[in-house]
Amino acid sequence: MGVFCSECGSPNSEESRFCQSCGSKLESLPYNPDGRAAYTIEGSDMQFVEIELEPGECVIAEAGAMMYMEQGIQMEAIFGDGSGKEGKDLMGKLFSAGKRVLTGESLFMTSFTNRASVKQKVAFAAPYPGKIVVLDLAEYGGQIICQKDSFLCAEKGTQVEIAFQKNVGVALFGGEGFIMQKLIGRRNVFIHSGGTITKRDLGPGEMLRLDTGCLVAMTSTVNYNIEFTNIKTALFGGEGLALATLTGPGTVWLQSLPFNRIIGLVKSSIQGKASVKDEGSLLGNIGLNTFFGGKD
Repeated sequence: MGVFCSECGSPNSEESRFCQSCGSKLESLPYNPDGRAAYTIEGSDMQFVEIELEPGECVIAEAGAMMYMEQGIQMEAIFGDGSGKEGKDLMGKLFSAGKRVLTGESLFMTSFTNRASVKQKVAFAAPYPGKIVVLDLAEYGGQIICQKDSFLCAEKGTQVEIAFQKNVGVALFGGEGFIMQKLIGRRNVFIHSGGTITKRDLGPGEMLRLDTGCLVAMTSTVNYNIEFTNIKTALFGGEGLALATLTGPGTVWLQSLPFNRIIGLVKSSIQGKASVKDEGSLLGNIGLNTFFGGKD
């Protein structure tokens, strides 16, 4: 049994006094040798994930995602992602936190550490109806790119970075803007989606076309681009001017009900406008976002 670093989440030998990864002073708490916290995902359409932490284990989550925690769990607000890769000085932490602001998230994340001598549980809930899935980053080359609001929580040691869209067309018409989230590490991360989530494995050169809001996440090997439809389809087809294209090799995760589509339904109901069938058509709701495939 070794010692689990409470700062960056890395395992160390029993003899170590300082973490070999980040240099932090180690506490005398054991860690789970397989490096994976036990978890269960509860619910059907309004899901939450319950994570069981060994003594010394830690998870990070978006601010406000926690549902409940047992008494041995210590909660702490942290700048950035707490991975230990952002540096120890104040400027390094501010820079890391500042990058999160660009993705539309809070300056702070929250860490949850088991300070008890026995296993303790903490749970996190999805913010809107849909599904939660767990991804082992080690199985996908240590990196996943996802939409800005899909990250829910992860084992500590995971980096939450930003991924810029280099293709201007994708940034303008792809539904996610210029910035997406990049999750880096070798641990489990939990992401959520709207409606039902499905996983597709793409072979080399295999292409999948989809609504611009239906992408949840993809591996870094997937080429993300956009494809324009003709004017007739954009005006009368209800699907907008652009479709997203994903070209393999790699893995992608798609959602059946993007959150902005839910917002569009609520707006239409409140304002007494057209039904969701016409949300992408100029005849149903004239507007720039609708014309370009947006649902809000």
